Amino acid sequence: MKLILASNSPRRRELLAQLVREFETQPSRFEESGAGLSASGTARLNACGKAREVASRFPDCAVLGADTVVSPDGRRVLGKPKDARDARAMLRELSGQEHVVCTGVCLIAGGREESDAVLTRVRFYSLSEELIARYVASGLPMDKAGAYGIQDGYELVESYAGSYSNVVGLPVERLREMLRGAGLL
Repeated sequence: MKLILASNSPRRRELLAQLVREFETQPSRFEESGAGLSASGTARLNACGKAREVASRFPDCAVLGADTVVSPDGRRVLGKPKDARDARAMLRELSGQEHVVCTGVCLIAGGREESDAVLTRVRFYSLSEELIARYVASGLPMDKAGAYGIQDGYELVESYAGSYSNVVGLPVERLREMLRGAGLL
């Protein structure tokens, strides 16, 4: 069965390629939502929405959807920044604090749907205004939830507890279990 990743994210493609040799990508047309839900509820809702939308167009394929959110308190969700000003505000809010990164994953294969949400706790260093300005000027935070990527090479993350790949955008450890269960590994 052919596997489709319902995303154009280069980070998700790289992470999935660690597990599966052949797959295709197909961006989802699903409109992300989740107002009023917890971080894990939002991530799971959006991951399933993305997977279902693509599966409706490719019914004979297995489809993987994913959504990553950042939450300072487990309830309020920081999405992708709207602009540089928004990115700076998010980074200031996360500076010196612990937050949660939650990635929802949804796999539709063989008439079955399985979903989960994986949480990783992340603690930021106290960030200087200079570092925030340089990082935002690089453009790297603009397409990432919470306005940062742990893999971007900037001194942002002091520590984390949980899955590193989850913070990048796809919890490889949990996904491996799901793919095995669906007979795709």
